Amino acid sequence: MLNLTLLDGQKFQVTIQRLCRQLIENHNDFSETVLIGIQPRGIYLARRVAEELRKILSGKAILQGDLDITFYRDDFRRRDQLMPNQTKIDFIIEGKQVVMMDDVLWTGRTIRAAMDALQAFGRPAKVELLTLVDRRYSRHIPVAADYVGIEVDSIASQKVVVSWKETDGEDKIVLLSEVKE
Repeated sequence: MLNLTLLDGQKFQVTIQRLCRQLIENHNDFSETVLIGIQPRGIYLARRVAEELRKILSGKAILQGDLDITFYRDDFRRRDQLMPNQTKIDFIIEGKQVVMMDDVLWTGRTIRAAMDALQAFGRPAKVELLTLVDRRYSRHIPVAADYVGIEVDSIASQKVVVSWKETDGEDKIVLLSEVKE
């Protein structure tokens, strides 16, 4: 395996801060906006963004929730063992602007499933997508992010791994490539 570090340390944090500033430009005080992290790894991004927004906006109430998409996936019947996660949305999304967040945007299938799952909680006024990594040129479904941390041109055999300080001990984005001999 060949590992290429795409982002880590201070650059990782600066990228999160830049995304927050872009959100503030479009959502002002967040009185009509909620943040939804897509399980399993998008929740770390959403929590980190919410925390950073609270710092920037001096303690402003930022509503953030977690969305499980396990049973909305188009491949859930093909998987041997499903481990559903927890959905935690303890606020109303009806008529709100929703910013969904995931760590990596690849085929678009996760986002399609999240859109379906989100409808169970009401009809938002608008839905936007924020992703830390956009693996361009790999879509199976026509999905595009409104806010992107970094863009990566990769092939199907490569893998993008996002590590979070909260669970993995460090903030890091790595591109893994299989070396064939």
